[in-house]
This record gives sequence, C-alpha cells and structure tokens, in this order.
Amino acid sequence: MNIITKRIRGMQDVLPQESKEWETVEKIMKEEAELYGFKSIRTPILEHTELFERSVGDTSDVVEKEMYTFNDKGNRSVTLRPEGTAGVLRAVLENGLHNNPLPLKLMYVSSCYRYEKPQSGRYREFFQFGLEIIGASDVLADIQLICTADSILKRLGINSVSLEINSIGCPCCRKKFNEALKNYFEIHSSKLCQTCKDRLYRNPMRIFDCKNPECGEICKGAPVILDYICEKCSSHFEKLKTLLKSVKINYKINPEIVRGLDYYSKTVFEFVCNIDGTNLTLCGGGRYDDLSEILGGPSLPAIGFGMGIERILMVMKKQNAFFEKPSSPEIYIAPLGEKAVPKALELCEILRRSSIFAETDIMNRNLKSQMKYADKINSRYTLVLGDEEIQSGKAKIKEMKNSKEYEIFLNENFINNFLDIQFKNYNI
Repeated sequence: MNIITKRIRGMQDVLPQESKEWETVEKIMKEEAELYGFKSIRTPILEHTELFERSVGDTSDVVEKEMYTFNDKGNRSVTLRPEGTAGVLRAVLENGLHNNPLPLKLMYVSSCYRYEKPQSGRYREFFQFGLEIIGASDVLADIQLICTADSILKRLGINSVSLEINSIGCPCCRKKFNEALKNYFEIHSSKLCQTCKDRLYRNPMRIFDCKNPECGEICKGAPVILDYICEKCSSHFEKLKTLLKSVKINYKINPEIVRGLDYYSKTVFEFVCNIDGTNLTLCGGGRYDDLSEILGGPSLPAIGFGMGIERILMVMKKQNAFFEKPSSPEIYIAPLGEKAVPKALELCEILRRSSIFAETDIMNRNLKSQMKYADKINSRYTLVLGDEEIQSGKAKIKEMKNSKEYEIFLNENFINNFLDIQFKNYNI
C-alpha cells in the first residue's frame, strides 16, 4: 500500500496495544505524586523563543542545536517546547500563582521536541513527566522531590536504580570554578572540537555536555565543582546528604553531573539504571533558584525533575515489569434481525451506564462472524438476541471460557441480574 506520506523521522505513533502501557506508567506517576501533594498543570506546546534562550541558556546544546524554532505568520519567533520547566514557571508568573500560599507543587505530562539523532529510548518528539516545587529554598524541598522520584521508580518495579548527586553551586561560587575551567581547557584547546572552543570563553561548563569522545576524555581531568562551592552551597549539600541517609536513600556523589540546562544551581541529581552495561538516566533534575528573576519575576527558589516516559517504558520492558493488559468487554450482545438491533443498543447503554464494558455489532455481521469477533476481542460473556428472546423477555448468557449458560431477564431487572451472574462467577 502506497500512502501519500509517512511519519516524520524521530516522531512516533503510540498504537492501541501500546497505549495501555503508557496509561499504566502515567497513572502510577500521577498517583504517587498526588501522595506528596502535587497538582496538575498544562502549558502550551508553543512559547516565544526568548523564553528558552533566557532560561535554558544560549550556550546549551538545546538552544544551539536542538530547538524547533520558526517564525509564525505574525513574524514572531516561536519554539516548540524542548523541556517543561521554563513554560511552567512562565505560567506561574504570568497567572500570579506565586501569590498563593507557597510552596507550589506542580506536575505535568508534556510532549517536548528536540532535533537530535533518534536513538534507543530517545526521539525528537518525546514525553516527559515533570514535578516542580516552587517557592521553597530549604533543602527539605530537595529531599521531598527526590523521595517522590524514588517512590515512583520503586512502584514502577524498576530494578538496579541508583541515585547520583552533585552541587554546582550558585552564580557567585561558579565564577571561580569557571575561571579554573578556562585555565584547564585552554591548555587542551587544540584538541577540543569547534563547538567546545566556542564555549570555552562563553560558558566553559557546557563543555561537559559535549558528546565528542575526545572532548569527553579531556573533561575527565577537569577541575571538580565541589572544590569551588561557597560555604552556603556547601552547607546545603551537606544537609542534603544527611537527610538522604535519614530517609534511607542510598546515593553516590558524581561531580560530573552538571545537567544540560543553564538555569540549574546548587543541587543537581540523576536516577540512573544500568541496562546491558550502559548507564541510562531515568530521571534528572535540580534547583533553579534564579530562574524566576531571569524571566523578570520576583525571587522564587525552586527545584524540579523530569522523567522521560519512553525511556522508562523501554527499561520496564527489558526488566519484564508488570503492565496491565488492555481491557476486554465483559459482554458482547449479538443481535439477530432488525428488531434486535435497537434492543441490543439499549441493553449495551444500560450496562455502560453502570460502568460495565459492553459491545454489540455495528458492522452488520452474521451470527457466526459476530461470535468469531467476540472471541477475538476476548469478551467474557456473549448474549444472542433474536425475535424469540425479545418476545419472551429473557435470553441466555454464555460464559466464553467454559461455555456455561445463565438465563437473564431483559426487563428492568436486567442490570441486577447481570451483576449477580458476575458476582457469582468472580467468587467461584
């Protein structure tokens, strides 16, 4: 079959048989987040480009290489969101949510867009589950967010997950670190790729993001940020480590974590899972205490994280985690003849209004074809409805797995009769 076009590279179709897996994961994420007090927020897929240039950072890979940016019909530069945090904070400031009692605890599932090479568990269109705690500067907010992420990953049944933490300090202490980085990378500048040479004097920390193997080797000998953080940032980090022990979450200090977005400060963290000898980041986040002021708002300390749903699903499948099966009809009502069709529709509506999954024929199939269809969709019961059944006011319900039959009245007691049959069989 030659269709006029195919899906764009890096985008994806989530087919019906896969949708239940997505729904399972998103449901668990939302339920766990709600236990910690998070509430949902939705933001637009399109934002003014300036939002991401100022928040994510014009020297980041995201802004330099990966954003889907274009001029709209009003000649305004707009961008498909590459991540969720900036849009959420913009919505908070624009709608005055920061004037409500703090902290704000917000959660979202958002599609994001980055133009990079598609690979295992990573697409150009991808979906993130994100949490943000806005308005809390204390390390207790860091702990609560990390605990929420830990709780979600445990409930999803993912094994071999480890927490890695770091502190990248505040803008003041990062000045000394950036100077040390410049001195170090200048010595190796002849071996750096052109992108990293450009970053050397603009934002040397972004060199850690480079995927060039030669640059990666040079980074291994670079100065460590923890040697340069100020007393206040160091105290925040020490309290984080102490509280992680108190909630019995094991961690590893990884000084190479700097995260790929410029708005981070102080705490940064990743939950990492080893799959086939490769470490995959399942959740990444950190503090962004200065982002509100960068966007023109008041001082509003905050911390958040993002989880890539595609990568979570990929790991769960590799580890044979449990997924709910797609739901099947409790009953299929097969009408025979024109008189039976409206009655079958009526009975299905009665069942559905009592939250019972019911199906009937809408393809004008004969009885044999209807029974085959009922079997293919794994209907638990079938009910054949013809002139005789309508005239007598009763019919036979057949349980498909064992061919047992039960008589049921088609009057006002129909739903109660069916519930009795269900109850009897669920308790056998």
